[in-house]
Amino acid sequence: MSISASDIRAWIGDYADVIAENRMELVRLDTAIGDGDHGTNMDRGMKAVVEKLEATDGDDIGALLKGVGMTLVSKVGGAAGPLYGTLFLQIGAATAGKTELEVQDWADGLDAGVKGVQARGKAVLEDKTMIDALAPAVEALKAKAAEGADLGDALRASADAAEQGRDATTPLEARKGRASYLGPRSIGHQDPGATSSALLLRAAASRWG
Repeated sequence: MSISASDIRAWIGDYADVIAENRMELVRLDTAIGDGDHGTNMDRGMKAVVEKLEATDGDDIGALLKGVGMTLVSKVGGAAGPLYGTLFLQIGAATAGKTELEVQDWADGLDAGVKGVQARGKAVLEDKTMIDALAPAVEALKAKAAEGADLGDALRASADAAEQGRDATTPLEARKGRASYLGPRSIGHQDPGATSSALLLRAAASRWG
């Protein structure tokens, strides 16, 4: 099985729905250690993305994902817009011109996206950010691709790794972003960015796994 442009559109639509469903939970998590607007901002951004994709023709996966990234940069406030925008822009750059993605293509694309986010936000593992979910997901994907695993198996493994990374943010002290201002008071709270990132990867696993 491979991923087509129509599959990408469906996945983005799924993620928009999941963000809408989890908006208040993301707000709750962000209220504890941030500005409290992560769920609202992401919901607004993903609604705009869906509208953008509905108005975009073509089956170039890279072009579609770049469009997603540009929309998120322009529509999502706070740190999430530039970071999620960069994630999709870099995945789009890595998949430019492709109309089908195999497991290795997906792993390479997500790897490029996560490296872009790290370059932009300067976060590393255990800084209590979205990287704590995304970086383990990439490593799981790479491992599955190297084993020759099928797409569904690889996506489930990446989503599981992202969720484990998300859960592991709770005992951490934040070292980046607004949460870092709280110092030790950020301990004991799950990171909202890692949470929304894990939802993104679980949406892919649910769609194609």
